Amino acid sequence: MCHLIYTEQTSLTKRKKSTSGRGKPYQHPVPKRAAILTCLTDAGRPLKPDAVMKAFDLKGQRTRTLLLDQLHKMVRAGQIIENRRGEFCLIAKLELIAGTVSGHADGFGFVARDDGADDVYLSAREMRAIFDGDRVAIRIIGEDRRGRTEGKLVEVLERGLSEIAGQFIRERGIGVVIPDNPKIAHRILIAKGEAGSAKHGQIVVAKILDFPTHVEQPTGKIVKVIGEPGKRGVATDIAIHSHGIPTDWPKAVRGQARQFGKEVPADAKKGRADLRDVNLLTIDGADARDFDDAVFCEPAGDGYRLLVAIADVSNYVEYGSPLDKQAIRRGTSVYFPDRVVPMLPETLSNGLCSLNPKVDRLCMVCEMHVSAEGKVTRAKFFEGVMRSAARLTYSQVSDFITGESNEQIPKAVQKDIQNLHAVYKLFAKNRSQRGAIELDIPQTRIEMDEHGAIARISAVPRNDAHRLIEECMIAANVQAAKFLRKNRISALYRVHAKPKPERFEELRLYLVSLGLKVPHPDHVQPKQFNKLLEQVKDRPDSAAISMAMLRSLSHAEYTPVNVGHFGLALDAYAHFTSPIRRYPDLLVHRAISHIVRGGKAGAYIYDKSEMEHLGNICSAHERRAEEATREVEAWLKCQYMEDKVGNEYEGVVTGVTNFGVFVQLPEFQIDGLVHVTSLQNDYYRFDVGSQSLIGDRSGTRYSLGDKLRIVVSRVDLDSKRIDFQLVDQGRATSPAKNNKKKHKSSRKKRKR
Repeated sequence: MCHLIYTEQTSLTKRKKSTSGRGKPYQHPVPKRAAILTCLTDAGRPLKPDAVMKAFDLKGQRTRTLLLDQLHKMVRAGQIIENRRGEFCLIAKLELIAGTVSGHADGFGFVARDDGADDVYLSAREMRAIFDGDRVAIRIIGEDRRGRTEGKLVEVLERGLSEIAGQFIRERGIGVVIPDNPKIAHRILIAKGEAGSAKHGQIVVAKILDFPTHVEQPTGKIVKVIGEPGKRGVATDIAIHSHGIPTDWPKAVRGQARQFGKEVPADAKKGRADLRDVNLLTIDGADARDFDDAVFCEPAGDGYRLLVAIADVSNYVEYGSPLDKQAIRRGTSVYFPDRVVPMLPETLSNGLCSLNPKVDRLCMVCEMHVSAEGKVTRAKFFEGVMRSAARLTYSQVSDFITGESNEQIPKAVQKDIQNLHAVYKLFAKNRSQRGAIELDIPQTRIEMDEHGAIARISAVPRNDAHRLIEECMIAANVQAAKFLRKNRISALYRVHAKPKPERFEELRLYLVSLGLKVPHPDHVQPKQFNKLLEQVKDRPDSAAISMAMLRSLSHAEYTPVNVGHFGLALDAYAHFTSPIRRYPDLLVHRAISHIVRGGKAGAYIYDKSEMEHLGNICSAHERRAEEATREVEAWLKCQYMEDKVGNEYEGVVTGVTNFGVFVQLPEFQIDGLVHVTSLQNDYYRFDVGSQSLIGDRSGTRYSLGDKLRIVVSRVDLDSKRIDFQLVDQGRATSPAKNNKKKHKSSRKKRKR
């Protein structure tokens, strides 16, 4: 085991200078990014690769290849740029800004800056040469007519997509693919002979042969026919390809995964704490297949000893290996209603890494001592080997906790669940005292039948079993963040900034219009959010108010700069508990493992600049997964409602805009739009402060939280949109059959 630990540790340690004879200046031939940036800064001018080689006294073709690979990684990260003479320049010296493109259906776009500053507007002309998701370097050229900071494209650093999914259209002998992703306004030209077996109207995947320029459209070749629009499963296939989510495992990855076998080798268990006699339990959803975490709790003094054991994925996925590179490309497992696209091959994610019951598994353990006040008074991390005592589901544990049934829980672990529930109550009390935001919004469950059709859509309420595991995981994540901070090692924190002032001001105006007291944006704290939620919990519009508050919050992200977590009211937070399905958690495990095995922060293989780049990648991949699953759910909900055109339902207003009101059907968690043009006999204006549509003549008001009876008037699968009309303004006249004709004509319009 000593040898194994030495090998693993040195793989995560910076290579040091040789101290004997005429050794090379680097045991590893390629200098770190920070050293290259310093070299370019000191040179004061752009440098060719050979000049960088000379500066570091590097020799050999293999070394040159590795250096070029490092330089191009830095280009993709937006740290340097390669000019047309093949020289590498500092972006900062050229007064350029690196970032990721976000397109808009109307042709213009924005660049989300790597430095976190406000997005930069790109005109439709600048967007001609780039796609949504591309990484670019731009130059600020001023402001547009609306006062937004405007940029000009200087260089494409990295293409976000190599394939695009969409509908194949052939008109007058010319083939075109219309991207399904509305953020891509381009049309992909398909040359004669490049359409393969694709037929007019089918959904296809086109490989980009020539990327767009300012004067030319992109060209492509059809490499896959997904099928006819409306075919079962087609929505997920489209989303996967539209968002560039990798699904195939390269040969090197498959080969590496096969080498591990199905059981943990005896040598790997040596030197680890033996927890196989401890009743560690996994508690997950009934359909879960990958088990990241297991928990155990027992009384200790006036509090409890809590163990959170997490699958030791870093033991198998080594830095720089084919598995590691593929995990970075994926960033996260993506959970669609009909399938999962895992971050790791199933031999690991569902097999050797998964904490399956009654088998030996390697784990990283966070041991915590919890006081009677629900505070962790001390904690430590160590490597262990465990054997899950039972695989339990949330519903089983919930039934046991509430006393509904204990038949499904083995007697040997019943006391352990009671201890876990007791420590959860302490954590919940502490959570309330520190002021973490409590937005208990139900999740949507879409259940598919054996034929791939939607069986039912329902809201899934959370119970104490969900909350129990959530609080245990939060506690371990907090201790992981504190461990990283204490040891000053480069890693990713999960940060959640305060709401942006302009967003919170909109919320404040709305809540003030309801007669609620709201703090100024500069002084808002999580506790005040909870006070507001407490004030409105018995109001009929409480759900709508909760949704409005949720929309005002910032999006959490991954970064090596810790700024705390606003929503959880914590000054340090990291993701440690799901390394099977999230790459940031794997990075946190590597950092903890490096320290646990005696390594020093200064000798860790990652530096801050590389960790910043990985944070940007992980945050982007998380958004990609969210957007893809949201699109699939929207499409499936439309498909589910297609045969319900003309049906009446009770709904609640969840959003108000100048073009209408969004109404949610609680029983399905499905939203539709009542367009302002369907509101008869008046002109309606949007009042931002009260978040209402108000009739000029009648004074009729439609506001957040209002209950309305609607009729489903139209379902459009193309735009993933459902239209409602108010029942008291006349029943929708379009039967389902006519609705399908409208659907086809809308696609025809898009073709032209």
